[in-house]
Amino acid sequence: MKKNMGSIDRLVRIIVAAVVALLYFKNVISGTLGIVLLVLAVVFVVTSLISFCPLYLPFGLSICKVKQKKQ
Repeated sequence: MKKNMGSIDRLVRIIVAAVVALLYFKNVISGTLGIVLLVLAVVFVVTSLISFCPLYLPFGLSICKVKQKKQ
């Protein structure tokens, strides 16, 4: 797997996941919607930790900065 997420994308995903988890455990969101959002938050954290988002592949996106080789 080639990294395709930049640091800002990773940070935003972790913040969103933390907010969703906080809202879920404070019972602001509950039921089926709460569980779906909590699963999505876990996916956000996992993809942030490995710096790879499988949904970027079909679109050919790569937010990760590529280092230029010096000649």
